[in-house]
Amino acid sequence: MISRRACFRNLILSLRTGSTASKLGSSNCFTSRTAPSLQPVTHDYMYTTKCSEGGSFEEGHLSRYGNIELSPSAGVLNYGQGLFEGTKAYRREDGRLCLFRPDQNAIRMQVGAERMCMPSPSIHQFVEAVKQTALANKRWIPPPGKGSLYIRPLLMGSGPVLGLGPAPECTFLIYASPVGNYFKQVSEPLNLFIDDEYHRATRGGAGGVKAITNYSPVLKAQSRAKSRGFSDVLFLDSVNKKNIEEVSSCNIFIVKDNVISTPATGGTILEGVTRKSIIDIALDHGYQVKEQCIPVEEVMEADEVFCTGTAVGVAAVGSITYQGKRVGYKSGDRCVSQELLSTYTGIQKGHIEDKKGWILEID
Repeated sequence: MISRRACFRNLILSLRTGSTASKLGSSNCFTSRTAPSLQPVTHDYMYTTKCSEGGSFEEGHLSRYGNIELSPSAGVLNYGQGLFEGTKAYRREDGRLCLFRPDQNAIRMQVGAERMCMPSPSIHQFVEAVKQTALANKRWIPPPGKGSLYIRPLLMGSGPVLGLGPAPECTFLIYASPVGNYFKQVSEPLNLFIDDEYHRATRGGAGGVKAITNYSPVLKAQSRAKSRGFSDVLFLDSVNKKNIEEVSSCNIFIVKDNVISTPATGGTILEGVTRKSIIDIALDHGYQVKEQCIPVEEVMEADEVFCTGTAVGVAAVGSITYQGKRVGYKSGDRCVSQELLSTYTGIQKGHIEDKKGWILEID
């Protein structure tokens, strides 16, 4: 077994020289092990730093990917005090490695940390940690067009706390995994089911931040929908049960007469980085974009529907079923979603000039 000292020696050589002899293994390791969706694949290194109550995050370090030790009374285990983020590292055709707007993930984590009573790393510390993690695992970044390295930053109350209250210590951890498409049949339009029984978020709750507690409650509705042949669930607002909000883990847009609409965030809907980017791209393309309440009736009369998110990118919706009625939507190369996706991926791949400073080259 390779010693820890040898592992770190190889890591430093890789970061300093980028030589083929120091890339921590063969360059084709991802070809047979890239996850078809967000299923974790063991990689090389993870990043960790901690912060005690009233302090600031210490300088982080890379270590071999593996299990972590937590007290049974850790805040994250007992009270769900935790956040996560998601971003990706891409390999371009010229071999350069890039990140897409990681500063926006850092800002969103800071907002979420304030809501969940946790300290958060600075924007600079967050971005540098993501860069270190990506470079340490760069042999797992697939070739252009074959996927990406999904990077998962976690912020959690790791200190012991028995009574309800903020944990006395927090841990900021980042791991990564090579991934393909989130939806196994992402080339096919999604078939969504509107659930009017279960709700994803409520007013005054934590639906507007990326809290870990927002995700397991959707599993019941999601698993039920998938057992019936649907791709995922589109949730309604919990007050009136008539306005659409989010799909389980991504934002949603509708198109009617070339006007693009998406639900206003308002505290119950996550402000996705991809959502924000697609809105900017749509405005640049001359589209009118509205952020507003969208009654389910308007969705059923839309010309086109699509979802956005770090994991899914931009995914067309082929149909939505609500109270037994199924409605189909336009999809294909000539649709608005494909036009926006083409620009979005073109900027990431370097085929379209990045005029907004969204791309961060790391290698």
